[in-house]
Amino acid sequence: MEEKLKDLAQKLFGKEILDLDDKELYLLLSEFSNNLLNKIEKPKKSDRKLYYFSAEFLLGKLLKNNLSNLGIRDEVKEILSKNGKVIEKAEEFEAEPSLGNGGLGRLAACFMDSFANLGLNAEGIGICYHFGLFRQKFEDYKQKEVKDPWLDDSNALIKTDTKYDVNFKNQKVEATMYDLPISARKDSRSTIHFFDIDSVDESIVKEGISFDKKDIEKNLSLFLYPDDSDEDGQKLRIYQQYFMVSCGGRYILDEYIKNGGKLEEFGDKIRIQINDTHPTMIIPEMIRLLTSKGLSFEKAVEEITKACAYTNHTILQEALEKWNYQMLEDVVPALMPIIEKLDEIVRGKYDNEKVYIIENKKEDEKNPEKLTRIVHMANIAIHFSSKVNGVAQLHSDILVNETLKDFYEIYPDKFENVTNGISFKRFFHNCNEDLTKLIESLIGPEFKDDPNKLEELLKFQDDPEVLDKFLRVKEISKENFSKYVKEKEGVDLDINSIFDVQIKRLHEYKRQQMNALYVIDTYLKIKKGILPKNPITVIFGAKAAPSYYMAKNIIHLILCLQELINKDEDVNKYLKVVMLTNYNVSYAEKIIPATEISEQISLASKEASGTGNMKMMLNGAVTLGTLDGANVEIRDLVGDENIYIFGKKADQIIDLYEKDSYKAKEIYEKNEDIKKAVDFIVSKEILEIGDKEMLESLHNDLINKDYFMALIDLEEYIEVKNKLIEAYTDKRSFAKMAINNIAKAGFFSSDRSIRDYNRKIWNL
Repeated sequence: MEEKLKDLAQKLFGKEILDLDDKELYLLLSEFSNNLLNKIEKPKKSDRKLYYFSAEFLLGKLLKNNLSNLGIRDEVKEILSKNGKVIEKAEEFEAEPSLGNGGLGRLAACFMDSFANLGLNAEGIGICYHFGLFRQKFEDYKQKEVKDPWLDDSNALIKTDTKYDVNFKNQKVEATMYDLPISARKDSRSTIHFFDIDSVDESIVKEGISFDKKDIEKNLSLFLYPDDSDEDGQKLRIYQQYFMVSCGGRYILDEYIKNGGKLEEFGDKIRIQINDTHPTMIIPEMIRLLTSKGLSFEKAVEEITKACAYTNHTILQEALEKWNYQMLEDVVPALMPIIEKLDEIVRGKYDNEKVYIIENKKEDEKNPEKLTRIVHMANIAIHFSSKVNGVAQLHSDILVNETLKDFYEIYPDKFENVTNGISFKRFFHNCNEDLTKLIESLIGPEFKDDPNKLEELLKFQDDPEVLDKFLRVKEISKENFSKYVKEKEGVDLDINSIFDVQIKRLHEYKRQQMNALYVIDTYLKIKKGILPKNPITVIFGAKAAPSYYMAKNIIHLILCLQELINKDEDVNKYLKVVMLTNYNVSYAEKIIPATEISEQISLASKEASGTGNMKMMLNGAVTLGTLDGANVEIRDLVGDENIYIFGKKADQIIDLYEKDSYKAKEIYEKNEDIKKAVDFIVSKEILEIGDKEMLESLHNDLINKDYFMALIDLEEYIEVKNKLIEAYTDKRSFAKMAINNIAKAGFFSSDRSIRDYNRKIWNL
């Protein structure tokens, strides 16, 4: 291997390995691993092939993962060391692919790992966003969005010869396909096909992330989820979604026909997974393509319905996409007759407006004749797919009993549950090597291939020597993370404090604001001389959508609290706050091994599943959470004694919404501690640091609206969280809880999720 690396260094740079800088070393290792990956044969052809369509693939850095999964990282590390080089510097140089936002995209990336690991005939389809979501900065204690030009320092994508013209109403763009090989083990890989427009122009982004949203030929593949608070932004999202399915649909059909597939058997041979509503236009687009090849409309609908399946990721109405009919007509007129026909099919079968695809919405009660036509993307996906699945048992139950009840009554056999999972290789074996080695020394290596073997750890749960070894491994992870935070954020962390971590997209339903109110309550108590049982470090990592005003207000409050508390000598010995800048997969890989309290505090019924809860559980954290999403399944697995649950249950919350009976102001006025915590948001201490308008807006919202009910669970949250912090004073007892969590985490492998999808839906 050493000679091959040396030869490649000469070929690429005309240098010896010892003369390479960190960028050249990264490019050398990336090229070397890509060459090995491309030599691996694709999975053997089976009767069926799956194409996984997703707007997001939040991959994380690839080099370390690829080298580890190929089984060569240790050898490469040794070769580099002999030549005076440090492999970690090359790995650190790599830019993280900015192709996702949160759990949806990270799940898609984990599934690609599992396709490769299980050797399934499956590929991903997505868009190559040049600047991704955005890179987060903090200025004046506020989030600022700037572009994230990750492609400048990446060697991930491989340009192919596959090209397509994509026709919109008033223009045509040219697309090129780029491949990204995904490693799993020495003899298996999967591939994501990313499409990009040839005419994209990065220079049109001038200040922050602002650009001309109308200039489609230059902007289409610049950003994931461009701001859709205006009509131009909404149209741009439609352009992006059609671009993805137009390219992906033709790639599927070209490959299918090339391999001898018969059009009338398309639905038997092809599987298309629609990951959330963003790729839903693949249904009318594939119907258009099949009919253009000679299939009748009725036969094309039949074949596409057999081929497609839809994963619902949320009950939030804002995420169940609805597009204005005229906007769709302005962008993709070729699809509108097909969508009209699909709506006619539904209307001909069912007398229920809730399940129609096209809604005729009254704009003005005084002028009932004036209607706006709205196209419901989820309704297309449900009617014209063979299966619909939720992503945790509670979420799936809510879908069939509440959110999609009208559809479930029509199609009871369509609905399935497939609980989400995570890549154990990335989020355990490769990011927490010390813990992996400790477990291997106890139970052998079999758990790496069969995560359920982790249950063998239970026989060590009362072994003081093992508990102490676990605590030392956790301490090392905390030390490593603290060094990284000092370098990146300039904040000193106390490794003797409990690391209390909430890392997820910033959204009111995830209730970072409730955690911030806990911080305020604890701060006020410390000021009175009431000290926590153990020092606490509260760590947040999150981005807010650029136009999500209230989410930005919450980030602003957290940053103000960080400034106030961390500089207060009377308080910072007992409490610290840190908001991580530009939280991403790379940050996650460092913080998850160090986490001790896993904050999973969403309002019950609102979180579809969560996957951060699984990652932190797997790495020996104890969950503090509501009975929401996959927390329910975690509780069922680990038992009440190894998880800290609080808050109203999903059925209670759903009932409050239905009756519109939640009044935040009543809780605020009745509970003196809650009132003090909420009012501290606009206190003299905070206003001296922060923006009066933003802080007052958040304060008023919590009292007079609080749509996601932070105050309803706050009192119990504070009580239960303080019990967990007190339990931490008995370190071995805490370690026992952690080991129980690790032992029961095997269920949450994405390999298990993909096996469930295959058994229940795809049958590859």
